[in-house]
Amino acid sequence: MPNDPWIAALAALFLWWFSTGAILVIVRLADRRGGRAGLVATLAGLPVLGLGIWGYLVTLDATGVAAAYYGFLAALAIWGWIELAFLTGIVTGPNLRPCPDDLPEWERFIRAWGTVAYHEMALLAAMLFIWIAGHGAENIFGLWTFVVLYVARISAKLNLYFGVPRINTEFIPGALQHLPSHFRIRRANWLFPISVTGLSFAVACWLERLFAVDTPGEIVGFALLAAITALALVEHWLMVVPLPDAKLWRWMLPAPKQTKRKVEGHHGF
Repeated sequence: MPNDPWIAALAALFLWWFSTGAILVIVRLADRRGGRAGLVATLAGLPVLGLGIWGYLVTLDATGVAAAYYGFLAALAIWGWIELAFLTGIVTGPNLRPCPDDLPEWERFIRAWGTVAYHEMALLAAMLFIWIAGHGAENIFGLWTFVVLYVARISAKLNLYFGVPRINTEFIPGALQHLPSHFRIRRANWLFPISVTGLSFAVACWLERLFAVDTPGEIVGFALLAAITALALVEHWLMVVPLPDAKLWRWMLPAPKQTKRKVEGHHGF
């Protein structure tokens, strides 16, 4: 496997782009077909989840470049299936209704939590499993890949809830059309600087480790972590910076079933 840190970083970038695009294509096709297509797509993706779990477990005690890549890919596979289950509307939450205007903040938060409760529980259960199985293992890169994705996703959801200048609704499928009503479009909130500072600090930590270690497997592993964390940081900034990032995936997607309101941007998978 390539042991150059720049190649590892480019691999992380490609896998992030490809994974996001693949999930969006599957979800768009399921949305166009309607009916039980979302459930079928989610069940058809179970082998990916199984391979991710198997790959993560069998590489925990492995070292070297291949182990770093396999741990990273295994974490992406587990994460990707859970995101697919969410976007197809199979694992979301008990609240499937739009949020009314002018609610008290406590009720708005409860309603917003209800839209994603089962999804959040699934992500937390997966992270606990990954942490319990992998804490103290030789190969830490699958574990920390999932932790970065989990923390960045929680941060992104909270920022969307509190309000940011740019919110994407272009790729939201029919099963989740109630979701944008729980977002706010406003000037950057109090959490945003904390989020970008924390992610920037995490990138710096991974880069420090990258330059401190000397084995090829660790160099590649920390390059992968630095790249995926930097991508999460960029996705946060895209909530406030007006760049047409949706073009990265729009060209590959089939036309939506019906025209939805369109807002620039997309915040990754």
